[in-house]
Amino acid sequence: MSQQIRLSIAGMSCAGCVAAVENSLSAVPQVTEAVVNLGERTATVSGEASAEQLIAAVKQAGYDAAELKSLDDESAKENLELAEYRKLWARAIIAGVIGAGLMLTEMGGMLPSVQQAQGLWLFISLLTMLVLTFVGGHFFKGAWASLKAGRGNMDTLVALGTGTAWVYSTAVVLFPESLPGLARHVYFEAAVIIVALVSLGSALESKARGKTSEAIKHLIGLQPSSARIIRNGQELDVPVEDIGLEETIRIRPGERIPVDGRVFEGSSHVDESMLTGEPMPVAKHTKDIVYGGTLNTQGSFLMQATAIGKDTALAHIIDLVRKAQSSKPSIGRLVDKVAAIFVPVVVVIALLSFMIWYVYGPEPQLAYAIVSAMTVLVIACPCALGLATPISIMVGVGRAAEMGILIRNGEALQSASQLDTIVLDKTGTVTEGRPKLISCIPAKGFDQTIALTFAAALEKGSEHPLASAILAAAREQEIEVEAVSEFQALSGAGVEGIYQGQTLRIGNTRLMQQHAIDISELEPTIQSLAQKGETPILLAADQKLVALLGIADPARADSAQAIKRLQQLGLKVIMLTGDNAQTAQAVASMVGIDQVIAEVLPADKAEKVAELQRQGHRVAMVGDGINDAPALAQSNVGIAIGSGTDVAIESADIALMRNSLHGVADAIGLSRATMANIKQNLFGAFVYNSLGIPIAAGALFPVFGILLSPMIAAAAMSLSSVTVVSNALRLKRMKI
Repeated sequence: MSQQIRLSIAGMSCAGCVAAVENSLSAVPQVTEAVVNLGERTATVSGEASAEQLIAAVKQAGYDAAELKSLDDESAKENLELAEYRKLWARAIIAGVIGAGLMLTEMGGMLPSVQQAQGLWLFISLLTMLVLTFVGGHFFKGAWASLKAGRGNMDTLVALGTGTAWVYSTAVVLFPESLPGLARHVYFEAAVIIVALVSLGSALESKARGKTSEAIKHLIGLQPSSARIIRNGQELDVPVEDIGLEETIRIRPGERIPVDGRVFEGSSHVDESMLTGEPMPVAKHTKDIVYGGTLNTQGSFLMQATAIGKDTALAHIIDLVRKAQSSKPSIGRLVDKVAAIFVPVVVVIALLSFMIWYVYGPEPQLAYAIVSAMTVLVIACPCALGLATPISIMVGVGRAAEMGILIRNGEALQSASQLDTIVLDKTGTVTEGRPKLISCIPAKGFDQTIALTFAAALEKGSEHPLASAILAAAREQEIEVEAVSEFQALSGAGVEGIYQGQTLRIGNTRLMQQHAIDISELEPTIQSLAQKGETPILLAADQKLVALLGIADPARADSAQAIKRLQQLGLKVIMLTGDNAQTAQAVASMVGIDQVIAEVLPADKAEKVAELQRQGHRVAMVGDGINDAPALAQSNVGIAIGSGTDVAIESADIALMRNSLHGVADAIGLSRATMANIKQNLFGAFVYNSLGIPIAAGALFPVFGILLSPMIAAAAMSLSSVTVVSNALRLKRMKI
């Protein structure tokens, strides 16, 4: 059976590592997809392979792995990353102190020449080797593992650069007479300081990366560790993990709700901002649903657990955010292809630089050749390239979750940034979705009570939003009826059934025409109701018209403002509805929508979206109902609004946890900001390497006489990764 396994990966340092791990995992039999996230140091693998097989594959590629199954596993991963962060700082300090000491004594003229004190320089060579072994040994281990696997990564470049510096310098110490006088220069301090600077850069990057997963940490921290339950008449404090389904839980003021459930005694106001992004607490009464992780602000109530563990809304949100943060948009997959050949290309450039300097360079050619090759190896940074996309995706998806926007994957984020057309369902999306019966106009021979009785009996078996308005009106007038028999829903037309021997039908004009029912008596009134924004519903008994009902669904208070925001983003906004054309146009006029496609059957909504796509538009469909699911799936980006059904949310690429179209504008604004951030990172990484590598190879030397120091190259390489992560973190503060 297909499953999804999440692994923590230790030892990855650059995009080359990502490609190596992904290739190793993808090669495991029965793996259908493997996605590795460099920013989070995790892998998400789909298929039927076992965790043991996957871990073995990762280890064969030269890295360590462990399965992430619980919060304890996540905590252990964080502790390991914290330990690694501290280790990187220790390496940077040790290598930095030794390297700085060597550099200062050499620059101050305190060290004799190699010929005068060969023993002293042999000691320095040994000291440098110890630093490279015990402080920078992970570079050489990583390089060896990648060499055995037939690939290269950042460790390869650093190991080649520092190793070359040590080997050449030691050769100068051991055989000074074999080299020309001008070439008798050693680079021990450069090798040590390179290790110090790269370790420092990795530590700073690790610290900054930790901030990118704050959204997930915040969500995990929302669930309380314990809860007060009532068992056998006794109140007990138990760990959240021990709560069972249908258990009774007491929620006191100021407490977080531990699991999903339903209120059955008492009332309160609950802060659901962690789900919706809306700060105002929501009133909760008997039979209302409450969600784990939300905060009870005042009042006390008893609830019954309906979902626990991985089945809670909070657990689903955390899982969805994690999957989205680990996913890759198409631009990320393109970068991976470039990164896969990056290290071999850099090594070739370093060799070419060495040969050009050795053949055409000034005296001492060998020393210049060694320095240029070493500098090229050190300055090239596949880290920045590898981090450019995933780090921005992690921050962008996390920021979205904090705003009550759940993005299913990175591809949806990229697609949302390219949209030019927004198609909105009317009922429950533009409007409140809670219709009210405004008019009841009986035909000749009938009165309002009879009309409402027939309508309520017929709609008692319907789940349509308009049915709830009729039933609510019947309750207000204390009309109690039995449901009809032989109830049948007629898609896009209405419903019918048998009541007291009569065939009742309620629906639109199309339904009446199909059954040859004369509506001419009330036809003029149909137009006037529609012009006022009321949906006209016709009721018939057998072949006689009984009444015309006018139902209005008011627009959401903020719909007009949200639609204006969408239009200011340069988006074309269209309303797509099965409602009467005049009613739809009246609602559209109220909220500022210019184009309306009305009287569309549910089955045809997807085709209308496809038609817009054939015209060259990139379309987002926003809806909340089961009948919107095909259109959500057909669109370039499907957006399910918060009050929507599970089917609609499952069909959508983006789910809004609040009932406001402002969430659509926020999602598109954030996606554009995230993709712009990714492009800035990629531009910076490519420009850095495009300029850095030629300068390191000596491009400035013929004109300015400048040859870059390997130590400056190491500092620049470390800074590039930190810059990419820091730029991504701007998304956390950016105004959308």
